[in-house]
Amino acid sequence: MADEPDPTPEQLAAKLVRLLTVQRNGDEGFTGSQQPGGVGRVFGGQVVAQALQAAQATAPEGFEAHSLHAYFLRAGEEGFDIAYRTERDFTGRSFANRRVVASQPAKGGGPNKPILNLTASFQRPEEGLAHQDEPMPDVPTPEELRPDTEVRREMVELYGDRMSEAQRALTLRPRPIETRTSDRLHWMNSEPREPRSHSWFRAVAPLPDDPAMHRAVIAYASDFALLGTSALPHGLSWMRGELNGASLDHAIWFHRPARADEWLLYATDSPWSGGGRGFNRGRIFDAGGQLVASVAQEGMIRRARKKGAD
Repeated sequence: MADEPDPTPEQLAAKLVRLLTVQRNGDEGFTGSQQPGGVGRVFGGQVVAQALQAAQATAPEGFEAHSLHAYFLRAGEEGFDIAYRTERDFTGRSFANRRVVASQPAKGGGPNKPILNLTASFQRPEEGLAHQDEPMPDVPTPEELRPDTEVRREMVELYGDRMSEAQRALTLRPRPIETRTSDRLHWMNSEPREPRSHSWFRAVAPLPDDPAMHRAVIAYASDFALLGTSALPHGLSWMRGELNGASLDHAIWFHRPARADEWLLYATDSPWSGGGRGFNRGRIFDAGGQLVASVAQEGMIRRARKKGAD
């Protein structure tokens, strides 16, 4: 049988929109669909983005999400939809708060168990004092950089014999978010370097003119490469099987509206790691240099134990 052609950018973007569009079940419940063809653990950014969408669907009219704080409780499993239960904890004249619990069936069946708790805060837009302390980092523009898809294909050509079939498939899988990295990718590079990373990202095709969807896509992409920043000083890589890791919590502050189908620069750094955890920060800028969002995440990060070790 001939290989199926890769989906077009428009098809990939449409699939992302469907993935991040939650379906209402009653007044306070929602269902998030599963990633088509997904294998293993659910991508954390997907759960955060779907939970944000559930919160946004219950926010007062005219209010916009300005922050979210989420805790990952258990790993989500591909192959199951995710249930989202919302609570309308507070609604004021200027601010509102919504709480969301994401859950999935336990392994082997049984009742749903929570996999993520998220609280989102909303504000009615208003004018106010404004400043931006730090300028956008001086890095090459996306037009000056190669798409990461090209770099991924080269990596598989060079190191494919060291990768499992699942790793190769994951590396070459068409993605709805295009990224272009200005730093040397560390997947197969064991040279330690400072814990900083810079990459541009955008949806591969235009998205609907829905500000809530653009915030959800930014939330989805905010989980890219963030935990990996804390591994850079140690010269270790998940791709080489040297690390075990998982997100513990994730916070985003949305400073101003931005389109996720236009280039955004994600600048990440990791000021600390220790005790089996790594702390990471992210700043997201639009192409004009405006800070549109800030991100913080702590994750579990441990050196993988060699097979046969006690």
